[in-house]
Amino acid sequence: MTNRDHDDLAVSLPESLTINVDLPATVHDVPDDEVAVSIDEVAVDPGFVDAAVPTTTSVTLVTPQAEPLPEPEPAIELHGDDHGYSRRDRLRGEVSSSPEPAAMLTADRLLDERKTRRTPPEGRWPQFVYAISFHLVNLGDSRSVRERKAVEARIAKQFEGGTRFVPVLTRKGGVGKTTITTLLGMALASTREDRIIAIDANPDRGTLAERVTKQTRATVRDVVTRAASISGFTDFTTLVSRDETRLDILASDTDPMLSEAFDENDYNVVADLTARFYSIVLTDCGTGIVHSVMRATLQRADSVVIVSGGSVDEARLASETLTWLEANGYGDLVRNAVVALNTATQGTNLVKIEEIEAHFQSRVREVVRIPYDPQLAAGSVVSYKDLRPLTKNAARELAALVVEGLPARRTN
Repeated sequence: MTNRDHDDLAVSLPESLTINVDLPATVHDVPDDEVAVSIDEVAVDPGFVDAAVPTTTSVTLVTPQAEPLPEPEPAIELHGDDHGYSRRDRLRGEVSSSPEPAAMLTADRLLDERKTRRTPPEGRWPQFVYAISFHLVNLGDSRSVRERKAVEARIAKQFEGGTRFVPVLTRKGGVGKTTITTLLGMALASTREDRIIAIDANPDRGTLAERVTKQTRATVRDVVTRAASISGFTDFTTLVSRDETRLDILASDTDPMLSEAFDENDYNVVADLTARFYSIVLTDCGTGIVHSVMRATLQRADSVVIVSGGSVDEARLASETLTWLEANGYGDLVRNAVVALNTATQGTNLVKIEEIEAHFQSRVREVVRIPYDPQLAAGSVVSYKDLRPLTKNAARELAALVVEGLPARRTN
């Protein structure tokens, strides 16, 4: 198209032109879920502020209290070029250029825990394993050793408030009463840390002092006559004989005329003195229960040991001893008593020991069998370490039962 054609078209068009366009109908409506979250088309005037009633809210702030830090161990200052060192620093083996104070020699620093952690075991097999393993394998004590230590722990019971008195009684001679007293005293003295004494209070010249190596010729009569001059334990030890187990023995009078004169008052003098120095006092009461010393002995008794043989008449007389005690107001002692059944006496092989035990178990607290031992049968000095293991076990069990029956504290 030429320029002339364009000019002719422009002259022929009107000055205004209106064009009408019909839009199609709405295809779909807005879903309800979109309407719910849509923003209303409301004009907002940025210069208008809705005035509301002012309010004030207080908020309390709680500041947690911080726990104070532990104070560090003060360092021990050393002179010279070293700085402050603590004992813990010494564990690492630093060598100070200045002399260390004595405070640096602590147990933590010096002791080797590997060597002090466990004690060597007892028993043949545990000791053998411990030795061949160069002390690296410790199986612990053998069963028999553990049982022995358990009994010794019972014997080592601590007391408070004075001396405990334990008389050893019987109505018949020849049943081993003095031997039982010796065994009981040795078992107590070899285990306990305190002092044990056995007094021969037999008015008929007892033989308790002959069971240990004599170290003095003094007797209960010397204690009575020298009572006023005995001011301490050293003075008293010159009048007793001491066994290898640390058991002290106070002998009875050897003169029959003097032994008859040992009465209730004399026993009280001896008992008062021994109560100053010993924790447990055993009293060998001699044959019979009606002599004058018996009343003073029973009045002080905390427990009693009744000795019975293994024959019919010995068992019957021991049971009658219990009956006599009950009839004379000592029922509490009977119920707390321990019967030592000496199976080394004649006739034991002919009787049923278990029947004798059953009888006494119905009347007293405990019954212990004392087996035959050649040392005891000889009637001479008793070496506790050379007794048969079965005999020592029985002696320890007797001692443990007696101690368990003694009051731990005095109530009066």
